[in-house]
Amino acid sequence: MTSTETAGEPGNSATGPFEHAETDRDAAPQFVLPLVVRIEREAPPARTDALETAARAVLVLLSDERSAGDGEWAAAVRDWQDARIRKVVRRARRAEWRRAGALPGITVTGREAEVRVFPPVPLDGWPKDLARLQVSGTELDDPRPPGAPAAGPVLWFNPELEMSAGKEMAQAGHGAQLAWWELSEEERAAWRAAGFPLSVRSAGRAEWDTLTRSGLPVVHDAGFTEIAPGKTVVVEGDDRFCPLPSHTLPNRHTGREGSAS
Repeated sequence: MTSTETAGEPGNSATGPFEHAETDRDAAPQFVLPLVVRIEREAPPARTDALETAARAVLVLLSDERSAGDGEWAAAVRDWQDARIRKVVRRARRAEWRRAGALPGITVTGREAEVRVFPPVPLDGWPKDLARLQVSGTELDDPRPPGAPAAGPVLWFNPELEMSAGKEMAQAGHGAQLAWWELSEEERAAWRAAGFPLSVRSAGRAEWDTLTRSGLPVVHDAGFTEIAPGKTVVVEGDDRFCPLPSHTLPNRHTGREGSAS
């Protein structure tokens, strides 16, 4: 259950913020954002719940006072965003989860899912209690269709791609980060105050084509793991939380079934 993704800097880029091209960022020290999902063998979380919780975890880290200004995590967050933005998802259970919880970070909970996000660390400098965690071998499923998106933005996944749960969690984090970069400070504060409501769903094939032409933020995977380079996630906002370029997808709130796989 692994995903190591790359992204560019916030704002506009000639190649798009999640596409790989040789730039000065490649010469900078490389950092990674660790995320650890709790997966107990007896009661794993639902897949969509884990993806949505991972996306919120990235937002919680970005909005935390320790990540801004002179905060204790601020330098690491700046270095991470100045270089290739990488996210790696690992899994933990029982004692592993307790050890991970003792390290500086933030645990974010969903309906059942628990994801702990940590401040960025050097690519080759992981804390040992995180480095020893597994990054593959576990899949997650949705026992029931997730139903219609709730209030807040929707991270629409490319329906033609098959990805592991870990890679999809990283992609969801990328989508949430793109949305964060698009917002003003006031809009960010309002979204945070509401608890960062958002949904993760798989678009229909026709809808995906419309979404990718809509002008909304799009995650372009660099193609380093699991899939070829290409578009993976489109972020659709809403007027109340996370206003983004105007676009209304048909059946946005009509209960259309979908999953994040």
